[in-house]
Formats: sequence, structure tokens, C-alpha cells
Amino acid sequence: MHSILINISLSLEFSSIILYWYLKNQRDFPWRKSKSAYKVWLSEIILQQTQTSQGLSYYNRIINAFPTIKELAEDSEEKILKLWQGLGYYSRARNLHYTAKHIQNNLNGVFPNDYNSLIKLKGIGPYTAAAISSICFNEKRAAVDGNVYRILARVFNIYTPINSSSGIKTFQELANSLISETNPGDYNQGLMDIGATICTPKIPKCNLCPLKSICIAYDNNTINDLPVKIKKTKIKQRYLHYLCVEYNGEFLMKKRTQQDIWKNLYDFPLIESEGKTQENEIDYKEKLKSIIGVGMVNIKNKKYYQHKLTHQKLNITVEYIKANKIMNDHGFLKVNRMQVQELPVPKPIERFFEELFNSLDCKT
Repeated sequence: MHSILINISLSLEFSSIILYWYLKNQRDFPWRKSKSAYKVWLSEIILQQTQTSQGLSYYNRIINAFPTIKELAEDSEEKILKLWQGLGYYSRARNLHYTAKHIQNNLNGVFPNDYNSLIKLKGIGPYTAAAISSICFNEKRAAVDGNVYRILARVFNIYTPINSSSGIKTFQELANSLISETNPGDYNQGLMDIGATICTPKIPKCNLCPLKSICIAYDNNTINDLPVKIKKTKIKQRYLHYLCVEYNGEFLMKKRTQQDIWKNLYDFPLIESEGKTQENEIDYKEKLKSIIGVGMVNIKNKKYYQHKLTHQKLNITVEYIKANKIMNDHGFLKVNRMQVQELPVPKPIERFFEELFNSLDCKT
């Protein structure tokens, strides 16, 4: 285990550098215009696993739909999932709604104002709890995310893997020893901004970095070696075969309720195979037709998509057919084109519908 000893002088210098830089260079985000715990919480949940450039538009979309936590709590999960569509990691949206309802119904609509209470809320982990408590309530809690791991690993030349149990402990203890006593919120946001704009994973802008003068990795020319991370889990390949059935201007769709990707989003009748199939092997189209009881059909086209998740690569086939008869819909929803626009769907299904409707519109 890598032990880091920080004297008071260095701790003060480090935090002073961060605060001074943040005062001059902080990024202009709408959630920074107030100390609203609701807005900071919403922004932090959206920005998990998401680039700020993408997350900002989703933040504006959701805050415009739900200006207060009361409005978020009182609307449907389905509407929230629809607004979240395309952002991925949909459990974040489900947890967002669950926690909003809990705060509204059980806490009189008032956000908890300390770390220990915040971390008890669904979907809020150590980083998010520290960010909210420090930014909104000035609690001295170090918020440690990927940006902070990277900065600390480089400044103090730490080779302990950031995703190991010993690394997590080492970096959290180091972060706790460095945080500003008087302004922990701005300090945490300053580290976030430096990590996002200067001390980036690739091609960091060391010449612009306020920490360059005390950065050991910069002096040792080991910037590109840090931080160290244990090799990721092997990516799992999955093969999804969809049948998009249109009958009398309506599409057969179902809600995904199982504990799997895209929970509570809508997709088509589906069969998943163990591997890539050849044309002369199992006829998935016939299997899917038998599941939904399609009569005579007019095969229109077939689309192929690849969709990458954190630990999965999805190989997706969508076959579009027009059915002349539906013998048994097996409980699938029948939705028209207007209704399709209201349903939350996975990104590949959204893309398929966009291409399909554009094609149909071009023919009319």
C-alpha cells in the first residue's frame, strides 16, 4: 500500500492553488448559479459516466420539464425515462425518480443537508453525497471521482491502482487531507474542472496547469503512465434478434421488466442467441413469427446495429415486416406512430424508428 504523508504547508498550498484557479477559471454551468441541492443532485446524476457536453442538454431538458423536486416526484417514471432516452445507464433515471418521491413524500420535499443522510438515498454514492454536501451545505467532504484520482495520482506520483481496494482507500485519505477547510465546495469543483479541462486522460495541458510546480509526475516525465488502473473486465458479446411488426399502422412492442439492460424501456419481440448466426442456421425470423402469431407477411427490410455498453457489445438485427394478420399478439402493446414518439426506447430502437419513418416519409 502506498502511504502518502502530507504536511500542513503542502496541504494549504495545494488547496490555495485550486481555489485561486477556480475563482478565475470556473466553468459556467446553470446548476452553479445557485446552491440548490436539487439542481446539483440532478447535474451530478446526469454527469455520471457522461461527458459534460452531452449531459448539459439533458440537464436543461429535465430541469425545464421538472423545475422542482415536487414536479419530478409527481410525474411518471415513463416520462422521465423518455427524457433520459439516449443517455444510457437507465438505472440512474429510475433511481432519480425513486429518490425524488422519497424526499417529497417522506422528507417533506426537503433535501438532506449532510453527507451521512445523503448517502442513504438510493442512487447516491460517496462521490455524489460529498459533492452535494460540500457545494450546497459547505460540509468538509472530499469528492473523489475519476478526475480527482487522475490529478492526485500525477501530482503525488502514486502507482497504486485507482480501482483497487487499497487504491480507493489511499486516494480518499489523501483527498481528505488536502481539502479546503473554509471552502470545500469550490475546492471540489475546482478539482473537477482542472481534471476535465487540463489534467485530461490523454494529451494533458501541463503548461496550463496551476499544479505544475508541485507535480511529481510532471518532473519525472511519468504523466502518461498515471493513473494506474487494473485491466477491465472482458467485454461480453450479445446477439439480439428483433422483429418489428407493423399491422394496420400499429407496431407490436413490449416493456422490458426483467433485471437486464434497458429495464422499463420498450422494444420489439426478441430472441437472443448465443452467437453470430449464419443464414442457413436457425431461422430467427420464423421463431419470432411463431411467438407473436403473425400470419402472411410482407418482409420490408433488415437493419444491423452495434451498440456498446460498459461491459457488453450488442450485435442487433431488426427485421421490419408488414403483417396481413395477427393471430395472437401475446400481450404485446399495439402502438401507432404518434404513440411511439412518447415511449422510452433503447437508442438502437430509436435509431431504427428514425430511419424507418424517414424512409416512409420520403415515399409519400
